[in-house]
Order: sequence, then C-alpha cells, then structure tokens
Amino acid sequence: MQNKVTVITGASSGIGKALATEAHKRGAKVVLSARRKELLEDITSKWNTADFIAIQADVTREEDCRLLIAAAVEKFGRIDVMINNAGISMRALFEDVDLDVIRRLIDTNFWGTVYCSKYALPYLLQSKGSLVGVSSVAGYKGLPGRTGYSSSKFAMQGLLEVIRIENLKKGLHVLIACPGFTSSNIRNVALSKDGSQQGETPLDEDKLMPAETVAKKIAGAIIKRKKFLTLTTMGKMTVLLNKFFPSFMDKMVYNHMAKEPDSPLK
Repeated sequence: MQNKVTVITGASSGIGKALATEAHKRGAKVVLSARRKELLEDITSKWNTADFIAIQADVTREEDCRLLIAAAVEKFGRIDVMINNAGISMRALFEDVDLDVIRRLIDTNFWGTVYCSKYALPYLLQSKGSLVGVSSVAGYKGLPGRTGYSSSKFAMQGLLEVIRIENLKKGLHVLIACPGFTSSNIRNVALSKDGSQQGETPLDEDKLMPAETVAKKIAGAIIKRKKFLTLTTMGKMTVLLNKFFPSFMDKMVYNHMAKEPDSPLK
C-alpha cells in the first residue's frame, strides 16, 4: 500500500481507526473521515501532515461524500483505495422497532456506501484501484434482533457485487470484507428499538477478534486483490453451513442470539 491514496470512512474508532493506522504503517497516503473531526486529530497527532488529511463528513449526506472525495483528489491527485467502513448497528425485534431506526441504518450503512463509491469510482477506474466494503456475516445470514443491520449489509453486498461485475474488464478490484464479532465500539453505540443508544455491549469484548487484527486481514486482502474476506471461525462456518443447511442455521442463529444478555428473543 506504499503511497496508495486510501480513503476510509468511519475512521474515528473501531475497525476504521485500526484501518487508518494500518494503512499509515504500510506507507499509504490516508484520507480519514468521520463525523467528529477531533477524534481523527487524536489519531493523526504524530503523523506527518504530508501523509494524510482528516475530513469531517457524515456519510448519510450525499454532499458530504462528494466533498470528501473532492478533498482527497485535491490533496493527492488520485484515489487508489476507497474503504466504506462507516456503519451503525441496532438491537431490537422488527415488531418492536421504530421504523426510523431502520432508516438510519440504511442511510448510514447502505447509502453512505452508495454515495462514496459513486463519487470515488471514476478515480478508482483511472488507478485500477480497490473499492472495499466493510460488511458483516449479517450480510450473508439474517440475524434476529438486527433487522436494519442485516438488511443494510445485504444491500451493501449486492451493490458491491454489481459494481464488480459491471467493471470486470476495467481492472477495478472490489472487496467485500465480512468481519465476525469484533472488539469495537459499534455495539456500545448501537440503537435500541426507540433509536436511543443501548449504551453497553451484550458481548464479552475481550473474547472477540481485535479491530487491529481485522485491519491487518483487510489490508492483506486489498494487496492480494481478493473478492471476499470472511473472518473468525464462527463467521466462516455460518456462511458455509448456511449455503447447504439454511433451516438448521436458522435455529442455530436463533439459539445463539437468544443467549445474549437481555436478548430481545424470549
């Protein structure tokens, strides 16, 4: 990734922060984006200013995404890697959830990917670069209590797959990266049924894959120009078994999610 201009959304925490740090370590020119610029400045406080720019942007706003890409091109003259990482989660049953919660997840996880990919695509085609979506195993298997999250990730993966196929003969690399449960703050800020933040994770974060490990795996997949990356043993088994035994996996996923503390599945 030496000198590759790499744009990362949702770069202020979790996997996005780890991706920005990993890309910088590998010599990339990093364009960090998040809604809270002060958090980006904490990450880059010791970086050479010639190696990065930090842009405040909300990916739910098309104009913010257009300006993000424009700023990257103005600073570095090109884009080699576009990593769509910004995302939010939720936990509530479909019958209980406020529909606005689902809209917020679709706006961030899906439309944020649409906007950034649309404006970055001309430059990625010029550089024969990489378009990356940080999705989830929830984009392969519907997770109960995560209606909006699974829906948005299924949609993201469909979008990226189409973009890959449309540009098969143009040298564009498209990676769909699906971490399993990762130690990050996404669950702490996940939305409850009324749209408020749930405040604490239902999982033991110490037992999950560290965000830094996920970032290294994604960086490696970009370099190798892989089409798909699924992480953790549980994630890989879920995707594989669901292809052949979907009804069995329905029950397995239900039972697993029902064991979470304060699970909405009763």
